[in-house]
Amino acid sequence: MELTQLTIDAIREGLAARKFSAEELVRAHQGAIERKDKDVRAYLSLSPERALEQARKVDRQIAAGEKLGPLAGVPVAIKDVLLTRGLATTCASKILKGYVPPYDATTVARLESAGACVLGKTNCDEFAMGSSTENSGYFTTHNPHALDRVPGGSSGGSAAAVAANMAVASLGSDTGGSIRQPAALCGVVGMMGTYGRVSRYGLVAFASSLDHVGPFGRTARDVAQVLQIMAGRDPLDSTSADVPVPDYVAALGGENDLKGVRVGVPKEYFAGLNPEIGANIEKGIDLLVKNGARRVDISLPHTDYAIACYYIICTAEASSNLARYDGVRYGYRAPQYEDLRDMYRKTRDGGFGAEVKRRIMLGTYVLSSGYYDAYYLKAQKVRTLITRDYLEAFEDVDVIVTPTSPIPAFKLGERVDDPLQMYLADIYTVTASLAGIPGISVPCGRTKGNPARNEPPLPVGMQILAKHFDEMRLLQVAHAFEISGGFDNP
Repeated sequence: MELTQLTIDAIREGLAARKFSAEELVRAHQGAIERKDKDVRAYLSLSPERALEQARKVDRQIAAGEKLGPLAGVPVAIKDVLLTRGLATTCASKILKGYVPPYDATTVARLESAGACVLGKTNCDEFAMGSSTENSGYFTTHNPHALDRVPGGSSGGSAAAVAANMAVASLGSDTGGSIRQPAALCGVVGMMGTYGRVSRYGLVAFASSLDHVGPFGRTARDVAQVLQIMAGRDPLDSTSADVPVPDYVAALGGENDLKGVRVGVPKEYFAGLNPEIGANIEKGIDLLVKNGARRVDISLPHTDYAIACYYIICTAEASSNLARYDGVRYGYRAPQYEDLRDMYRKTRDGGFGAEVKRRIMLGTYVLSSGYYDAYYLKAQKVRTLITRDYLEAFEDVDVIVTPTSPIPAFKLGERVDDPLQMYLADIYTVTASLAGIPGISVPCGRTKGNPARNEPPLPVGMQILAKHFDEMRLLQVAHAFEISGGFDNP
C-alpha cells in the first residue's frame, strides 16, 4: 500500500482496520517531502514535531476505542498566508521573515480539531500577489508534472504539494483565481467557496473583499470533506456568513447527479483560448451531456471588463492592507536610516518584492484624490454589472462551465517581465471572485505535448461555477464528472 496516494476515505478505513498507524502515515509523507521537495520546492517551512504529535494523539484515540475526527491522521499542508501558532508565517515575503504568530487561523484550528496533521507551510507568490509562484521572496516552486514549468499561483506550493503526493490535502487562498488556476496547472482539484462561507480570521489580508480560503485535494470527495470542516459562521470574522452548511459529503451521489442539470457555457470564455485547452473542455462538456446534463449556451456580456475591474479593486485594497508593514511593530526593519520617514521608505523598499511594490503603487494611484471616481468607483460599478450577469444567468442554468486557465502551465521565467501577460492568466477566474460566487477547478484531460520541442503533456482544468452558497451543487457535479472518467478525459 502506497501511503502517500490514499484518499481521505482510504485513510479512515486503513486506520480503523489497523493496516497502518497515523504516525506511519505522517512519516511516509515526510519521507516523500525529503525525496521530492528538493526539486519541486513546494514547502517554505516544515513542522515535523507538530505533525507527529497530532498523529500520536490520533493513534492513542484508536487504541482507546475513541471516536475519531473526520480528518483524523490526514497529512495536510497550509499556505504561508494563514497564521499558524508557533510556526513561522511569512506570506513568502522578506518583510515578515521570522514572524511567528501567537494564534492559529480559524481554518487551521478547525482542521487540527478534526484530527488533521499539519506537515508545514507552502510557498506562494508574495502576499498572494501573482499567478505563477515566481514572486515568492525566497524561491520558485516548480510544477511536479514538468519541473521547468510554473505550478500556477498564488497558491502554487499548496497545489504542487498535493500533485506530488507530499500532502493528502492542502489549504490555499483565492483572491482572483489563486486556488483554481494552480489546481488546473497542477492537475488537482481546487475549490473556492462563496465569499463568507469560510472564515478569513487568521488569513493575512491581500484584498479583503475578494479573499477566500479554500482546499486542494486529489478528488472532489476529498475537497468536500475538507470544506465540510472549514465552512460555517465564525464569531471571530464579521464577514463570515451565518448560513447553514449542508452535508456536502452525504450529498455526493453518482453519475445520476448530472441528470437534468442545466450547464451554462458562456461564449466569452472560449475566445482567444489555447486550442488544446478548448478541445479538452468541449470533451468535458460533452461528457456531462452524455450523462444527462443539458447544455445551455449563455452570454456574460461584461466579462471583457473583468481583468481591468479586478486589478483596480484588488490593488486599491492591497495598498490599504499593506500599509501596516512599516518596520515598527513586527517584521523586517531596515538596519540603517536617518529618521522615521527614511526608516519607513527603506524598510518597505527592502522588504517588499517588485510585484508587491507594483500593486501598492497602482492601488495608491487609483485611490488618490482626483482619480478615485474615475477608477476605483467606476470599477465597483462594473463589479456590480458582472455580478448581475451571473445572477441573471443562474435563472436559466444550474452551473456554468468554463476553462480555468486560457493556457497550460507555462515555462518558468516566460512571463516574469510582462506583467500584463501574467495578469491575463487569471482572465477566466477573476469574474467569480468579483461576484463572490463559488467555483471549483477539476482536472479535464491533458494537452498532447510535443516531444520534438520538449513539451510534455500538461494538465487541463475545467472550472465549474454555481450561484451563491450552492457549493453542494458544485461538488455533486464535480464528483459525478470525476467518477464518469472526466478527470482523465482521453
